[in-house]
Amino acid sequence: MARQPDGPPPPPTVQKLRIRYAKRGRLRFASHRDLARALERALRRAQVPMAFSAGFSPHPKISYLGAAPTGAASEAEYVEIGLAVRCDPEAVRAGLDAALPEDIAVLEAVEAAPGTGSLADRIDTSVWRLELPGLSLTELAPAVEKFLAADVVTIAKRTKNGLKDIDARPAVASAWVGDEAGCAILHMVVRQGTPAVRPDDVLAALAAVADLRPPSPPRAVRVAQGRLDDTGTVADPLGPDREARPLQEHAAI
Repeated sequence: MARQPDGPPPPPTVQKLRIRYAKRGRLRFASHRDLARALERALRRAQVPMAFSAGFSPHPKISYLGAAPTGAASEAEYVEIGLAVRCDPEAVRAGLDAALPEDIAVLEAVEAAPGTGSLADRIDTSVWRLELPGLSLTELAPAVEKFLAADVVTIAKRTKNGLKDIDARPAVASAWVGDEAGCAILHMVVRQGTPAVRPDDVLAALAAVADLRPPSPPRAVRVAQGRLDDTGTVADPLGPDREARPLQEHAAI
C-alpha cells in the first residue's frame, strides 16, 4: 500500500492567470530553464499565492507554452499560473514585473475564462522579425522569392539525436522583406511543428536555395504567437479571455 504524504492537502486552484511576457537584451541568451527559475523566484518575491500540486514533492502550478529558442528575443512568451487565492490580474502583473530582472517585462495578465478552451490550443504559429545586418534588401528579396517558390527545401537540422534532414518550406506560411536604416529585415509567419522550424533553419534554407549567407549574426525577435486562420492572420491567444471578461462581470452584478 502506497504511503500517503503527511499534512493537509494543498488548497485547490481557484483562479488561473494567463501571462504574456517579453525577454529582451542580454536575457535573450538565457535558457528556458534559467527563465523558468527566474519566474518562480519572482513569484515568491511578489508573494503571489500560488496553488501547488499534491504528493511528496509539491510544485507550483505553472505551465509554459512554446518558449522561444535561446538567443532569440521575444515580445510574446506565454505562461499560465494557478492561484490558491483570487487576485486582481493587473496587481499580479505589476508585482511580478517589479520582481523580475529588467530584461524580462511582464506585459499582460488576464484571468482564464471558463469554457474557452486551453491556451495551448490557441497557439500553433509564431511571427518572426529577423534583422540581417550587412545584408541589403536587393540581396534578400530574390532569395526569399526563390524560397517561397520552391516546393521542397531540404536542410540538415541538429536534433538531440544528431543531424536530420527536414523540409523547411511547409512551415513558413508567409514571408516578406523590409529595410530599416540600410539593414534588411525578414518577416516570417512560421507554423510550430515537430521538429520546430526556427529562424536559423530558414536562414539555412535561404542558403540552400540562393546561397544567401549574411555576413553578420542575425537578430531574431518573436513578435507574436497565436493560431493561424485561413486568411493568414495570427489570432491573439489572450483574446477569448478578454472578450469573456465583460460577460463575467455582467453576470456577477
